[in-house]
Amino acid sequence: MKIWTETFDGAILKINLEGRMDAPGMQEIEQEFMDYACSQRSVIVDMNAVDFLASMGIRTLILAAKAVSRRGGKMVLLNPDAYVTRVLQMVGDLIPIHRSLNEARRAVSV
Repeated sequence: MKIWTETFDGAILKINLEGRMDAPGMQEIEQEFMDYACSQRSVIVDMNAVDFLASMGIRTLILAAKAVSRRGGKMVLLNPDAYVTRVLQMVGDLIPIHRSLNEARRAVSV
């Protein structure tokens, strides 16, 4: 699993993920992901390069979204592929999904 970040408008953090969000993949990045997500109020998680999502990945996304929300912020997911979108839909609309960066930026603007 790979992780890197970008910042937009000085206050929006975009966390880019690449790889498999399964137990081994999340072990590699979970602490770094949580540190990034929990340090901001406006977070976009770019899921475009995530090709597999398991329960460990879902758990991490939900924990991060709750942490951001407790700080009065918003977290959204950006452009997950069809498989990952289906998995996310099975667990419900817990974290909003957006298909374009501009939509995601508007959604998290606090």
